[in-house]
Amino acid sequence: MDWVYAGLGLVILLLAGDALVKGAVNFSLRMGVPALIVSLTIVAFGTSAPELLIAIQAIGDGAPGLALGNVVGSNTANVLMVLGIPALIATFHTSQCDTRKNFMFMIFASVLFTAMCFLGPITWIHGLVLLAALGFVLSDSFMDARAHRKESKANEVDDVEGADMDMPWWQIGVFMLLGLIGLPLGANLLVDGAVNIATEYGVSETVIGLTLVAVGTSLPELATTAMAAVRNQADVALGNVIGSNMFNLLAIIGIASFVGDIPVSDGILGFDIWVMLGASALLIPFVFFKQNITKGWGILLSALYAAYVIVILV
Repeated sequence: MDWVYAGLGLVILLLAGDALVKGAVNFSLRMGVPALIVSLTIVAFGTSAPELLIAIQAIGDGAPGLALGNVVGSNTANVLMVLGIPALIATFHTSQCDTRKNFMFMIFASVLFTAMCFLGPITWIHGLVLLAALGFVLSDSFMDARAHRKESKANEVDDVEGADMDMPWWQIGVFMLLGLIGLPLGANLLVDGAVNIATEYGVSETVIGLTLVAVGTSLPELATTAMAAVRNQADVALGNVIGSNMFNLLAIIGIASFVGDIPVSDGILGFDIWVMLGASALLIPFVFFKQNITKGWGILLSALYAAYVIVILV
């Protein structure tokens, strides 16, 4: 039953997160909040709500390793699995994208997070530093996005994920209610099921976070990236991965640290965090040297992720 609870919790989390984004986005737009602000804040926080609720629930339940494992594992999965599997379907023409600045922000966030881990346990003081870095990144993104809007004169609302200006108020309320109820419910089921599975199979909650939970919470990114591959939208795919990884490190760990201290296991320090950094470095050919993510790259990335999962489970 623990597998059923964990699976059910994951499904509820994903559906509730999507519902919350739709409800909050349309509520904010109706209340006159600029679409640019909505896309940079509400959508970003909303799409990461499952990971955030898992982190908070895990720390509250005395399983902080699950929270940290989920973030590190998700970042590794985002590069190797989320980019690797869709590349088997279609080539990402990343040579046409300019993601250098955001990539450097992601590397900065990764290095900062790594330093926090070695200074661990991660406390609310470390969390303040991570959130301050997030504030800087969001401010810079806001300035860039505003300049881009002025140049392109594009319709802001059309670019916001989940926006539907014809959505009635009652439907907005239902979406928000479902999201607010479903997120904690799903997180509770998933964390309880994952911890029990870890206990039953004699592995740590950190390993469960690195594998089962990390893959589960990376499914929305995988779905988005797969659709981007089919539509030949390489900028969406690469931007999705870079933005998600940066937000995981700065926002989720930053906020979760206020719930309780997050100890860092020897396994994370000695192996998993270096795999995460190595996976991030694998993006360099696509970001700086105009390489496309071809089927060959997809095979390599997918194989590396499979090997990583086998190593930590064996």
